[in-house]
Amino acid sequence: MRLSEGTHLAFLEMAIVPAAEGGASVFVLATRLDASAAHLSKVMQRLVKSGLLKAKRGPNGGYTLARAAEDIALLEVYETLEGRFRQDGCLFEAPVCHRADCILGGLVEHVRQEIHKHFSNTTLADLEGL
Repeated sequence: MRLSEGTHLAFLEMAIVPAAEGGASVFVLATRLDASAAHLSKVMQRLVKSGLLKAKRGPNGGYTLARAAEDIALLEVYETLEGRFRQDGCLFEAPVCHRADCILGGLVEHVRQEIHKHFSNTTLADLEGL
């Protein structure tokens, strides 16, 4: 399993947005996250399109959560950027075995299940104060 830079930024900014009074601007978030404002803007547009964020234009504008922080699971954020969470597949670029004789045993499947469980059960409200 890999996380893109966009997903990494989405997790971080979705944790910050709820604390921003009146909304968080791309410039402020990009500065705080030491990220490209252009890249962050694209990530935030995808989150708006998916219904996780709301955008308000203008000098008093910014981004706010579209729903309460406790109603948004990390899995929704992940799947907005990465697509459906896969719980199968090999970690190696070219599979070297046929699953039954995997040198890693059930480790990969177990780790993916744990990550899926964590993303499903952790909300943005759980991230407050981090």
